[in-house]
Amino acid sequence: MNLDQLFKNIGDRVAGTASAKSVYGDPVTVGDRTVIPVACVRYGFGGGVGKTEEGGGGAGGGVVAQPAGALEITPGGTRFIEFEDKRKLAAALAAGFALGVLVVSLTTPKRL
Repeated sequence: MNLDQLFKNIGDRVAGTASAKSVYGDPVTVGDRTVIPVACVRYGFGGGVGKTEEGGGGAGGGVVAQPAGALEITPGGTRFIEFEDKRKLAAALAAGFALGVLVVSLTTPKRL
């Protein structure tokens, strides 16, 4: 398999999984309110072909899907409700705490 065929094969497989359903889930309707879940979907792939007489090569890829929020549709309008990423909040709090400890340790007079 040459490099062009390898990447075409990967592209065909990714195209087969990339759809609106990957990003927008099934709508849920209750009364006059419809909620559509929304996800952030990322694809990554790579591959290569060897230059030996026997050929050789390989390819790999992956996909990550994370909940991002929901679209809420009502007679009064449509709004996007973003889901909070608790990991980002925890990382920001930890970084703030570490920075605070560093500042206090640098500004506190040392006793001899």
